[in-house]
Amino acid sequence: MRHFFSARDEPAFPNQDDSRLRLQTIIRLRWLAVLGQLFAVNVVFFGFGFPLPIGYCLSFIALSAWLNVFLSIQYPARHRLSAEFATVLLAYDILQLGVLLYLTGGIENPFTVLILAPVTVSAATLPPRNTVLLGLVAALVTAVIVFHYLPLPWYPGMRLDMPFLYKAGILAAIVSCMIFLALYARRLSQEGRQMSAALAATELVLAREQKLHALDGLAAAAAHELGTPLSTIVLVSSELARDLGPEAKYVEDLELLTSQARRCRDILQKLTRRSSEEEDPLHASLSVREMMDEAAGPYRHGRATVAIAARAAEGLPPPAAREPVGNRRPGVIYGIGNIIENAVDFAASRVEVGAVWSAHDVVVTIADDGPGFPAEVMDTLGEPYVTTRPRRSKRGGDASGLGLGFFIAKTLLERSGASVHLENRTPPLSGAIVRLSWPRANFERKLERAATELQKTAQRRD
Repeated sequence: MRHFFSARDEPAFPNQDDSRLRLQTIIRLRWLAVLGQLFAVNVVFFGFGFPLPIGYCLSFIALSAWLNVFLSIQYPARHRLSAEFATVLLAYDILQLGVLLYLTGGIENPFTVLILAPVTVSAATLPPRNTVLLGLVAALVTAVIVFHYLPLPWYPGMRLDMPFLYKAGILAAIVSCMIFLALYARRLSQEGRQMSAALAATELVLAREQKLHALDGLAAAAAHELGTPLSTIVLVSSELARDLGPEAKYVEDLELLTSQARRCRDILQKLTRRSSEEEDPLHASLSVREMMDEAAGPYRHGRATVAIAARAAEGLPPPAAREPVGNRRPGVIYGIGNIIENAVDFAASRVEVGAVWSAHDVVVTIADDGPGFPAEVMDTLGEPYVTTRPRRSKRGGDASGLGLGFFIAKTLLERSGASVHLENRTPPLSGAIVRLSWPRANFERKLERAATELQKTAQRRD
């Protein structure tokens, strides 16, 4: 990451103390609850004819409706709630539902399970401490209505009483579901936020690469546009020097002007060659070994020795044994370089970078003699914010230790068509192995397609 970002360019990482709940969201959820409560109360009272304190029930439902109206007037719809205010609103929803359950049979009421909803919303949008607080409130309200409640609305002359053990079992089930749903919603929400932040970081890297590519195009355009004026300057200054003769006063100045104009033209031609793959094929393409050499270049003089080897698979016929040559892709070079950097950081003394190609694929292997990948992160390494490095403090300056570097490298490599596999060396050897595999046809086809496009472009220019 430090190769691409300055401190002000780093993406905003998820803050565990922020609320991600908008007022519009909680108002819509409460309107849904109000409509559901009105429907249930009216069906029970008017549809089934069961006795219940309809006045009190409608009063508490109307209180939630008026609260929604007040919040809609007081705040704009897109207002983002603070964690404390959102906690208060969700706690109100728990208490309001608890009062309605008290009036309609307590924990014997089958709608008791709805008390899980505010806690689940909190788990997905609020910090953990707020969710724990709301969970305790919901558990306390549920425990209260186990012992204190008005009779469950039922047929006249009949009273439905559940055994205490059964009601205690319902309480235990609700608390268990509350904990499970809260943890599950929290995990899903956290993974979604992390993935979004990591993808934003990847998009920033790719945007930088696109800007560099655009600069190459501007350089080519500048060379094309300035070539004619510079040639005119060279021609006019040369003719003036010839007409004035070798003894004239300004001959040396004209010769200097001519030499500087030619120098500018040479510089622009170099820029054109760097920007145009058709004029600089060595810059446009590179072999497998050259790709590994370029990726490992910045790390050759580190504390670990970086050894590079490239060979064809044994028994290949001469056409297939030829070393594959592909397009120069900055994302692939960065991805391999990032993996080599990690290997150098963890290696005891040596990192081996090897490539083997066959008629069907190209395989690049980066292996070190360090401690290897920990078993607990082997399956998740490569996901955002999964790392074996210590997380640095917020004042540390860069994003190392966040796992984003390897995530971006893996993403860029997979976008190029590579498969990324992680494993550890077989004992008694120690160390980690990262294996990258491209289909050979895909590796070389892009170069052929680019060459065809460049040839067509050259023909159009002619």
